[in-house]
Amino acid sequence: MTNAALDDLLEFHWMMDMLQTVDVGIVVLDREFKIKVWNGFMESHSGLLPSDVRDKTLFSLYPKIEQAWFAQKSKPVFELRTRAFMTWEQRPYLFKFPNYRPITGGEDFMYQNITLAPLVSATGQVDNISMMIYDVTDVAAGKKEFESLQVSVSEAKERSR
Repeated sequence: MTNAALDDLLEFHWMMDMLQTVDVGIVVLDREFKIKVWNGFMESHSGLLPSDVRDKTLFSLYPKIEQAWFAQKSKPVFELRTRAFMTWEQRPYLFKFPNYRPITGGEDFMYQNITLAPLVSATGQVDNISMMIYDVTDVAAGKKEFESLQVSVSEAKERSR
């Protein structure tokens, strides 16, 4: 093995380690929405091993995700090679994972922002997309608390008039 090939192999190894340990969910889906990659974040929060989910459809594992809606959301990602976004304000979560953070323990589930991105193959085709799941529970809890305080202040002002 040449030094360049060894360097490439070592780089691939640490990139795979990073993919597994990053604090973001990463799922790779093919055009039939079969799961190809399921990283450590997803394993930890779902309780499902990558071997449990590989080559199964997203909808068979998570039937509450509306297939027609998700297909429509991902269509421009596959066809136009553009990113698509889902925010917790539009939809609190895609995967109903329990909240595990002690600071935001008042929330029952993890609020999520989702990014769908095209994965262009060596042939120039988009046969797979990546889905990145960000835990934004702290942000959501803070915004909800702030809005609740605004309502309380407004009601107090009304009562004092």
